[in-house]
Amino acid sequence: MDPNKVNEASGKMSGDGDMASVMGFSGFGKKARTFDLDAIFEQTRRTAIERSQHVLEERHKDSQMEEEGESSKSVKPSVHRDKAAAASRKQESESSSDSDSDSDSDSDSELIGPPLPPQFTAKDDDDDERVRLPRRPGHTDSTASSDEDDEEEAQDEDDDNPVKKIPDTHEITLQHGTKTVSALGLDPSGARLVTGGYDYDVRFWDFAGMDQALQAFRSLQPCECHQIKSLQYSMTGDVILVVSGNAQAKVLDRDGFNVMECIKGDQYIVDMANTKGHTAMLNSGCWHPKIKEEFMTCSNDGTVRTWDLNSEKKHKSVFKPRSFQGKKVIPTCCTYSRDGKLIAAGCQDGTIQIWDRNLSVHTKFHCRQAHIPGSDTSCLSFSYDGMTLASRGGDDTLKMWDIRNFKKPVNVATGLTNYFAMTDCCFSPDDKLLVTGTSVKKDEGNGKLVFFDRASFHRGYEIEVTNASVIRCLWHPKLNQIMVGTGNGLAKVYYDPVKSHRGAKLCVVKSQRKEKQAETLTQDYIITPHALPMFREARQRSTRKQLEKDRLDPKKSHKPEPPVSGPGRGGRVAAHGGTLSSFIVKNIALDKTDDSNPREAILRHAKEASDNPYWVAPAYTVTQPEPVFAEESEEDEEADKEPEWKKRKI
Repeated sequence: MDPNKVNEASGKMSGDGDMASVMGFSGFGKKARTFDLDAIFEQTRRTAIERSQHVLEERHKDSQMEEEGESSKSVKPSVHRDKAAAASRKQESESSSDSDSDSDSDSDSELIGPPLPPQFTAKDDDDDERVRLPRRPGHTDSTASSDEDDEEEAQDEDDDNPVKKIPDTHEITLQHGTKTVSALGLDPSGARLVTGGYDYDVRFWDFAGMDQALQAFRSLQPCECHQIKSLQYSMTGDVILVVSGNAQAKVLDRDGFNVMECIKGDQYIVDMANTKGHTAMLNSGCWHPKIKEEFMTCSNDGTVRTWDLNSEKKHKSVFKPRSFQGKKVIPTCCTYSRDGKLIAAGCQDGTIQIWDRNLSVHTKFHCRQAHIPGSDTSCLSFSYDGMTLASRGGDDTLKMWDIRNFKKPVNVATGLTNYFAMTDCCFSPDDKLLVTGTSVKKDEGNGKLVFFDRASFHRGYEIEVTNASVIRCLWHPKLNQIMVGTGNGLAKVYYDPVKSHRGAKLCVVKSQRKEKQAETLTQDYIITPHALPMFREARQRSTRKQLEKDRLDPKKSHKPEPPVSGPGRGGRVAAHGGTLSSFIVKNIALDKTDDSNPREAILRHAKEASDNPYWVAPAYTVTQPEPVFAEESEEDEEADKEPEWKKRKI
């Protein structure tokens, strides 16, 4: 060997060692192993194909053996085959590793570079490992049981049947009062419920705050002595629209405080479009589904008006329903479409009129004979897809309309008694069912909640609610719970523990709170000075002597006072009277003096007046001359004494 090359190699090795110590690499300068990726991929592919074929063959044989009842005999050969195949694969891998180790250097035990990917690592040591191929769509295992298939089919049938989704297994009853519950409102989140009725009250119910006692947390009368017609939360749930029997709608916040009151119009103006508000009793109202500040009301003044929450001094726009002859008709209910672009109103003449929200002059859709004229259409409700309109009429019918072909109803249900002008109808959250309530007279049956299939309009299900009319119904899409208002003052909530969410489930699990007893403060005795024994009077051993003493005491025995004799004493008046009136009666009214001759009555006081002048004479004592009277002769006296008839004759 050339010594120069040896010196270069030794210098290089010493340099590499110094570099390794400086850089901190333990294997610095060693040869890195190279990989042939194409060969590795090809080998992996072949191994996977062989294993999958082997597994499929084994499964096929096992299934045949189970059918023939020879499963016990087929276990040993399959195990031997698995072991033989594993041994052969192990030998192949050892031979391949030996060939690789011969070609590589001795330093291959310390490889340099990144670790092998997991899909390229050898797992041949596991004898029982099997490779599973992904199943085809729709492929089922041959060993699946028939029970699972039956359960899946039954579940599919339940999913297809909308009646199975009705949450009616459980219910709670909220006692609003004793009179009709004519209005229901539930906020979009489903946390709070408001009820209103003919007793003028609006009650607030909080599901999260209630316990099993089911008591409302607030009750108020926002419209004084007017029946509540409609209650609805806005799309954000922060305010409530209150429509009552007066001409002014109110908006309350979540806690019942007044936010806005619509202005009343001038009832002496003929054209209702020129007034600022309604002039007659309201019938219905609702919020815009997309604009949180806009709401709508309809009234007996023959108009449908939209309002802005920020301007209470004037309405936003006016829609005036008209009959076929162009006369004014009264709208009894109104609603927005789901997208808020259409406004629909049901009128007393049996028509249903629909306007474009931005065009208030002419109707976009108009059905002139939707219900019997003179019957109040109590509710209009759009489906969630916006193509179907349901109308609940006062003629005991429920009709479904396609607004694209508004001439004839798609389906009609009859025999649904309706005695109230606010009987509801609504669609289920999945848009497959239509719900309404029926009315009954007192003690003549039970009010029902009736469910109709939207496609076939088959009367698929009924719930007997109570022995009174079912007026309001509301199916909340988030809670999947049904709220019902009845004619006997009840508000019922139907739910299913599995299908429903929150709402009534929150309050039924809370135990009823115990009433807090009034805490009485127990204090020590307060001893007054006269309660001490030294100041206490001696106790009478016998009550007989004490009673005798009390009998002699006029105050304790309540002895009546004797009559007063004389002028009176001690503030008491004598029997003859000591008042001014009694004095006048005694001294003046009983005076027997004859005053028939006035001259003699006056001269009777002449002597006393001359002797004791008091009134006039003292004022003229200085200047008054002495009176001189002519003395009367005897002849004159005799003449005065003669009768009058003699004097006339003379």
